[in-house]
Amino acid sequence: MTAPETSRRLLATAAIALGTLGLGACGSSAASSGRETALSRAVLLPSDAEVNEQSIRFLERRVQRDPEDFIAHNKLAAYYLQRVRESSDLTYLRLASRAAHASLGVLPAEQNSGGLAALAQVALTSHDFAAARDYALRLAELEPEKIHPYQILGDAYLELGEYEQARTAYGKMVRYAGGIPGLTRVAIEERMSKLAALRGDMAMARQHLLAALREALALPYPPREVVAWDRWQLGEAAFATGDYQAAEQHYRDALTTAPGYFRALASLGRVRAARGDLAEAIALSERATAIVPDPAFVAELGDLYALAGRGGDAESRYALVGAIGKLSAVTGAVYNRQQALFCADHNLKPLEAYANAAREYKVRRDIYGADAVAWTALKAGKLAEAQAAMHEALRLGTQDAKLFYHAGMIARAAGDKVAAARYLQRALALNPRFDARQARLARSVLSEVL
Repeated sequence: MTAPETSRRLLATAAIALGTLGLGACGSSAASSGRETALSRAVLLPSDAEVNEQSIRFLERRVQRDPEDFIAHNKLAAYYLQRVRESSDLTYLRLASRAAHASLGVLPAEQNSGGLAALAQVALTSHDFAAARDYALRLAELEPEKIHPYQILGDAYLELGEYEQARTAYGKMVRYAGGIPGLTRVAIEERMSKLAALRGDMAMARQHLLAALREALALPYPPREVVAWDRWQLGEAAFATGDYQAAEQHYRDALTTAPGYFRALASLGRVRAARGDLAEAIALSERATAIVPDPAFVAELGDLYALAGRGGDAESRYALVGAIGKLSAVTGAVYNRQQALFCADHNLKPLEAYANAAREYKVRRDIYGADAVAWTALKAGKLAEAQAAMHEALRLGTQDAKLFYHAGMIARAAGDKVAAARYLQRALALNPRFDARQARLARSVLSEVL
């Protein structure tokens, strides 16, 4: 056993010995405030980063010596994809694609399902969801009773807006998993949470996330990134319903689990802004964007600077958002929707933003794609298109303040003050400070239409 592995196991064992990884005395019951009782006190979990990096270096040397070692290529692709999840560094996505193609170049998919699975995951991560669906369908033909083809297939269907097909695919995950605990069960619960949230059942979405977290913490060596992700997602669910106190605690728990977890840092900045602490919100957002300059994070930081009267800093961040999307075809595909929404939010390049959102929606017909079309169409002066797309965005009953805000603004543009007031009131009742900039506009417009 290597030194890093020994250290990791000792830390995990110590945590278990202290009783910090099991269920608390109150189980998963919710407090009267609506905030879930903690499963356990969050603790620092050991990182596998050093071990994984050593594995990557080993596998890279191995495929250099033997380019026809398709198993090594498959393992390398998996490690690269893990690095994408942990860091959002798209350099690793290109490396994963290269490894997957190299594997399938050695042995075709019929004899190399691992290579096909890697390629499907690369397509999914690259936001080429149609390709991911097609690869996963082929994988399901080759391995019809395995779990992973249906996980990839369900994820692709979900992003394409084919929700019933996603539900069916996830149902097959459940069927073939049986009662097996562990990471497979974590993955299932996380996906059930997404489906519940899309239907507007936020209570059920939280219960599935709690179940996922419970399963992850019950593992002998709880995976740091998975636990941090689930805690962060619980924070997102709480924030979505305006429970800022619970959201902040979940984000801080994620940061206790994985210090420097950029997603939780950015979200904590957002919730601190919602709670009126603009200075800390800026400091947290600066830390998050220094780690990963995700366009959504950078745009939020720009808005915080603008609210603080730092116009020059805000403009520099807004310029950076535009630059990020032009870096490469990969970043353009991954960040296209974020770019379109940013432009619509800030009244920039309205026709270009609408064209980008509409082009993506031709393939990716999910409700948030419809929302992007609606919002950009409004800013581009295409009111009829905005109304039709907004109808599609609301079709599942999703409880999202931004959806209601966009619907209210579109109704106002159409001269329907009653509908505008209704939607804006719903947005602000659900999440009064859903966005540092847009929530203020929502309150201003609501006062006009009442």
